[in-house]
Amino acid sequence: MTKFSPFDAIIIGAGAAGLMCAAVAAGRGRRVLVLDHNDQPGRKILISGGGRCNFTNRSVTPGNYLSANPHYVTSALKRYGPSDFLDLMARYGIAWHEREHGQLFCDVSAAEIVHMLLAECGAGGVEIRTSCRISSVSGDGPFEIATSAGTFRAAALVVATGGMSLPKIGATGYAFALASRYGLGVMPPRAGLVPLGFAGPDLDLMSELAGIAVPVEVSFAKARFKDALLFTHRGLSGPAILQISSYWQKGLPIRVNLLPGLDVAAHLLERKAARPNAQVETIVGEMLPARLAKAMVEKAGLTGRPIGQSTNAALAGLARLLSDWQPVPSGSEGYRTAEVTLGGVDTAGLSSKTMEAKSRPGLYVIGEAVDVAGWLGGYNFQWAWSSGWVAGQSL
Repeated sequence: MTKFSPFDAIIIGAGAAGLMCAAVAAGRGRRVLVLDHNDQPGRKILISGGGRCNFTNRSVTPGNYLSANPHYVTSALKRYGPSDFLDLMARYGIAWHEREHGQLFCDVSAAEIVHMLLAECGAGGVEIRTSCRISSVSGDGPFEIATSAGTFRAAALVVATGGMSLPKIGATGYAFALASRYGLGVMPPRAGLVPLGFAGPDLDLMSELAGIAVPVEVSFAKARFKDALLFTHRGLSGPAILQISSYWQKGLPIRVNLLPGLDVAAHLLERKAARPNAQVETIVGEMLPARLAKAMVEKAGLTGRPIGQSTNAALAGLARLLSDWQPVPSGSEGYRTAEVTLGGVDTAGLSSKTMEAKSRPGLYVIGEAVDVAGWLGGYNFQWAWSSGWVAGQSL
């Protein structure tokens, strides 16, 4: 490649994808500069997973990702997967543990991941400049980046600035604007892995139940997740809701099974025969938290009624409510609390093998900036590692 002293490649964004890309490229002898407007690298890594960083998942497949092109992630994930990242951590002696659904976390601190990536960058001589504001990007290879720390030129430019989720740590739509200026398409962005808000009677009900968490199965169209649901004063949250929020479409209901794995209708009829004098609320309270049971029985119009005096039709209605409750969200909580940005730079314009723009040689887009969003559970970090690695191999 043509070299423009002192850098061969400039990476905008010192997050998970950017640092991985820089370390890999520098390990191949490339002279790399990383720029970030934050005052420290890896801020999203540091706050993730309650400070323990859910850095990947035991099982990662293309089916764990949302994209207009569901096959786009395949090449990168095959070339650099969870086992490769675990091998890197092992070299640094970073201990980790597995939680439910194959989620892998650091035993001690997310800071260990950042220190590891910085050490890898340091070994390759990567220069990292933080608190660096970019005023303009121009050129077409070489690229010229004017910043608060001076103007830099390089034959390759990597956009690793992430999406718009969590603006409190500096997230912006910069990557999308820059990609558009270079003629790349951008799929409409929206908040993903985010709590859902409600209005009217649904919100009144949820507010009364705030603080209750229950295992549920939530679905929307073909997407289905079994995990915890949390009632809040604003609506619904918890892992199951965050997962389904990435699939939900405004104006339509989500479907919630409060008693997954149970034939609720058959169970209620069995209880009616065995314990006809028991209150309906008592029977449901044996399956759900008391406040939730009371609210659902009241919603079904069976409060204060012995189950033996309830018609089979009424019990069938209660069963439908418990196993197929269909509240309609009014919206999500938006980027403020979202864990990922859906949409982003259209993969149709990017190579799946290198992350390089097909129409702009030397321009790369990686990580959350791309139209790739993973499930909750370490999948988004794995995409950062994988996309950063393949780009670093190409620089």
